[in-house]
Amino acid sequence: MIAVVERVLPARLGTGFRWLLASSWLTNLGDGVAAAAGPLLISTLTRDPLMISLSALVSWAPPLLFSLYAGVLSDRHDRRRIVIVANAVRVMVLAALVALMMTGTVTVATALVALTLRSIAEVFADSATATLTPMMVGKDDLVIANARLGTGFITLNQLAGPPIGAALFGLGFTWPFAAQLILVMAGILLVSRIALPPHGRRAGDPGSGTVRELVAGFTWTVRHAAVRTLALTILIFNFTFGAAWSVLVLYTQEQLGLGAVGFGLMTTINGIGGLVGTGLYGAITRRVSLGALMRIGLIIETLTHLGLALTHSPWVAGAIFLVFGAHAFIWGTTSVTVRQRAVPSELQGRVGSVNTLCVYAGLVVGSLIGGLLATRFGVAAPFWFAFAGSAVFVVLLWRQLMLIAHDD
Repeated sequence: MIAVVERVLPARLGTGFRWLLASSWLTNLGDGVAAAAGPLLISTLTRDPLMISLSALVSWAPPLLFSLYAGVLSDRHDRRRIVIVANAVRVMVLAALVALMMTGTVTVATALVALTLRSIAEVFADSATATLTPMMVGKDDLVIANARLGTGFITLNQLAGPPIGAALFGLGFTWPFAAQLILVMAGILLVSRIALPPHGRRAGDPGSGTVRELVAGFTWTVRHAAVRTLALTILIFNFTFGAAWSVLVLYTQEQLGLGAVGFGLMTTINGIGGLVGTGLYGAITRRVSLGALMRIGLIIETLTHLGLALTHSPWVAGAIFLVFGAHAFIWGTTSVTVRQRAVPSELQGRVGSVNTLCVYAGLVVGSLIGGLLATRFGVAAPFWFAFAGSAVFVVLLWRQLMLIAHDD
């Protein structure tokens, strides 16, 4: 058993990283449960496609609005304390939502407000959490550390969480949100045991101001070719991804003919694909350059949208989600590792927040487009839009993708 633990989680990563990993895995399970339960709650309260797309929007808009400031705070203050406080706010919001559901007073409006507040708190927790790994793990071990964190995200957030959330939702509206509340509380306890080296602004040090600190983060990102290209690519491709995925709950129900549990299972299959990507990642990156890997990945993403637009078969859609899940893990792990290796410790929060801004700017705009297209033309329309847009973007970005490198 000790040998297995050492192989999966080497002692050289440190006790602190093990506490962080345990906290990350528990909170990811809670987030996975909520990922299925949130859209299901809104779709139970209303069948308006535009309102349902707002359930995706309220998850994606807070990072767009608050990630930059969250990054500044992560570089200024005690990062562990930020994680604890932000997650404590999430606990309070979830407790209020559960109370509303238990008393039968929850409405579409109150549910959307609660989901929005929960997402805002999550922005600050995630921003600070993302800076902890490079503080505790050496650059040479960032690949394995991020792979372990990514494996937890896939198995618990994407694989186990959504079907558990859908099943709990079937038992009663309150159960999945109560489960997330308990898991986030456990995550707070675990992360409180982490000891970090000195960081942030020392007492008495004059600050340069929020605007100047943000400009420094943007300037560094723009000047670094690999990190700049990653940010640009994910911004553009999330316009199309957000349009399609914002109506995924309706797509699985209306085009694939699946119920609430089927929606969770499709998300789970996506997670299984991520596990496949986990197993193949090392071998692939030893044989394929990151630039070529990005090109292949974006072609896969483009064809994913086409396949989902065309098919009405759950089996075909499941196979597509499997391949897409592998692509998503490989892309995400590469992006995080390149960024963490390249960015100085004092800029990790701000440069990470620039990347987050690009992620969610695309998702927010895309979700609005997806909701409007689905309302006017049906649930397949956002996927056709995603295919056409992705194909154009692949051509435009083709040469820029080769800028990605392992170099610091």
